[in-house]
Amino acid sequence: MKRALGVLAAARAVAFLVAVGPAAAGSWDERVFPPGAHVDFAAAAAAGPAALPALVERGRDLFKAKFTTLDGAGRPKATQAIIPTRRKSGVNPPFTRTSGPDSNSCFGCHNDPVVGGSGDVVANVFVSEGFESAQFDTIDPSFSSERHTIALTGAGLVELLAREMTADLQAIRAGAVGEACRSGKDVRADLVSKGVRFGWIVAHPDGIVDLDSVDGVDADLVVRPFSRKGVFTSLRQFTINALNVHHGMEASERFGVRWTGTHDFSESGVPDAITPGDVSALVAFQATLPPPTVRANLPDDWRAAAEAGAKRFDAIGCPSCHVKTLPLKSMVFTDPAPYDMAGTLRPGEVGAPIVVDLSTLPFAKTLQKNDKGEWLIPLMSDLKRHLVVDEQVNALGNELQAQRFVERDVFLTPRLWGVGSTAPYGHNGSFRMLDEIIAAHGGDARFARDQYLALEPGERDAVVAYLRSLVIEAP
Repeated sequence: MKRALGVLAAARAVAFLVAVGPAAAGSWDERVFPPGAHVDFAAAAAAGPAALPALVERGRDLFKAKFTTLDGAGRPKATQAIIPTRRKSGVNPPFTRTSGPDSNSCFGCHNDPVVGGSGDVVANVFVSEGFESAQFDTIDPSFSSERHTIALTGAGLVELLAREMTADLQAIRAGAVGEACRSGKDVRADLVSKGVRFGWIVAHPDGIVDLDSVDGVDADLVVRPFSRKGVFTSLRQFTINALNVHHGMEASERFGVRWTGTHDFSESGVPDAITPGDVSALVAFQATLPPPTVRANLPDDWRAAAEAGAKRFDAIGCPSCHVKTLPLKSMVFTDPAPYDMAGTLRPGEVGAPIVVDLSTLPFAKTLQKNDKGEWLIPLMSDLKRHLVVDEQVNALGNELQAQRFVERDVFLTPRLWGVGSTAPYGHNGSFRMLDEIIAAHGGDARFARDQYLALEPGERDAVVAYLRSLVIEAP
């Protein structure tokens, strides 16, 4: 009886979330969005926590869905650029591996070992800024950069950490400016959040801030935790970009009438192909994906090696970048996010946000807390960009194109939780084994890399055993 009531409540929530419209053509309809199947953002926000299961399930469906021409997929007259840009001539082919669309499903890449996970190297994509060369049909690194699929498990926790770090850094800047104005003297302030140092700033009495020594984060002090280069602020921004680049599905909040003057910028024949509510469903699904964990039921020899490897991992200095845990004050995830820019829905543009309390989800019980009551997120990353190349060790410095003004040989510290499930390794998946990718570290990671290579073979194996025990568990 209880289960029946639960199903009924979920059905009512779905009906409440989905915008009213005419019936679909039939139960065999190929479309992901038959008439009336788009999510209404305002209704989802107003429904509150009771609607969350239905919203997440709709997001899961959209993540696995194969978008069709009748859904608006393909962006025939537009490019992959993050700023709405029309093709100079002609029409996009249905699929093209180099500039997209290159897939008709999010699940096509994010599928290993779970929905929302990583992917094999065959699922690599080629990304370009899309400004100077909006149309290209080559994988020449002068025009595009190859990317291996990043797992989205635990993504809601990742974004919340980045939001809190951004708030800390911007508060430090505001405090330094205020003190400089009051004192009439220059004020130096160290940029530190959650134990991670991002350089320092100098605030002058006239309100000007010297940013020359900011390190590993953009000058606006917004920590951007998504993509290999750390250029996406939120799951929402990441999702809108991915929908356009990989599927040719244009979100109305960026490609709609407000910014382009039309409801069908790509001339797909489908107006407002992706609504703000649809994006929110995808965000809710990704934000609630459980984080990776430690492999259960390890054989005795593996367990012993992993325990020794964890100690060796610490001793050689890997946690200087791959910080084992970062403290999180609040597990309340709001959508839209607070630090996005124009072209991605922002809090001031909605009546009320969609609120997701991640602390109510089952995975929250697996997370430890510190003595301040903060959640300890076992991310194994500092969410900071680092130089990973030097003159002697430059295997990771194989890109010729900067991305969003992030230097070509600078990358965001990868999150190692789940690394045992995400082979191959590196930003383009060109390393088959953990030992190989560790040996490829240069630049800021050179010291730890050299320490690792100086270990005895058995000690190196133990480090690998430890890393391979960090996995994405299938349900």
